[in-house]
Amino acid sequence: MNIIQNNKLIGFAAYSGTGKTTLIKEVVSILKKLDYKISVIKHAHHDFDVDKPGKDSYEIRKSGADNMLISSANRWALMHDNNGSNELSLRDLIKKLEFSTESDVILVEGFKAEKFPKIELYRKKISKDRELLSISDNSIVAIATDDTSNVNSNLPVLDINKPHDIAAFLLKYLKISKKSVT
Repeated sequence: MNIIQNNKLIGFAAYSGTGKTTLIKEVVSILKKLDYKISVIKHAHHDFDVDKPGKDSYEIRKSGADNMLISSANRWALMHDNNGSNELSLRDLIKKLEFSTESDVILVEGFKAEKFPKIELYRKKISKDRELLSISDNSIVAIATDDTSNVNSNLPVLDINKPHDIAAFLLKYLKISKKSVT
């Protein structure tokens, strides 16, 4: 078993449509109000582009630049084209993120098949005909659900509709000391 060890990393795993992005946005907002520095790694299954055709950075990248870093007073972004190389593993992405930024917490959306601590999200309406991911994935550390009747597990069970409780759980799980709101 190849578990990624990082004392500030926890993911959210679920079937499509369960609300991973919505919950992550809420958790990020909660943690940010507590003055934590948060980074998020999201896996995309399809070709995607954060830049728009017609913008200088897009046109430069499309002209052949392997890397295009754009920066302003408000933010910076690095676009890198793999150009036939393999997709980076979660471990490689964490290294790149840690090299470029200091984070108190790294949240991960996706990478369901990788072995690292994850909270499983289960909604009865979405996942009703599917078994819990935690049955076959022992890197899941808790289950957040709207229906406990299908959960037969020794794992902590959280209310998926209470993002404050989920944020508190992940801070406790990661052993990150609480900060006071400034």
